[in-house]
Amino acid sequence: MTNLVDSSGWLEYLTGGINAELFGEPLIDKKALIVPSVILTEVFRVILREKDESSALQVAAVMQQSRVIDLTTEIAVYAAKLSMEKNLPMAGGIILSTAYLYDAEIWTQDADLRGIHGVKFISKS
Repeated sequence: MTNLVDSSGWLEYLTGGINAELFGEPLIDKKALIVPSVILTEVFRVILREKDESSALQVAAVMQQSRVIDLTTEIAVYAAKLSMEKNLPMAGGIILSTAYLYDAEIWTQDADLRGIHGVKFISKS
């Protein structure tokens, strides 16, 4: 099975949060992991803001050990449709459309994705 860990999962894992171990499971198998470029952007931005550019570049290098999926026209159009159908923010639609097109399970703590088919929601508490 292909996995997709969203930004909340990556950051939980990288910061050693309470659910870090749960997100470690899909993150360990790099061959079965896809990373939408929007997630790389979000994680890089947070690490850059919270730490520094060197740390953000190191994290980006780790993320790139998996298959990075660029935003294509197909993903963008499907994301817009899903965003409208599921009442999701733009990034959520991109993540969901990427997962659906690549037959991946989403691992997340993002409540916007809770209850959606193909999403493994992990509560923050």
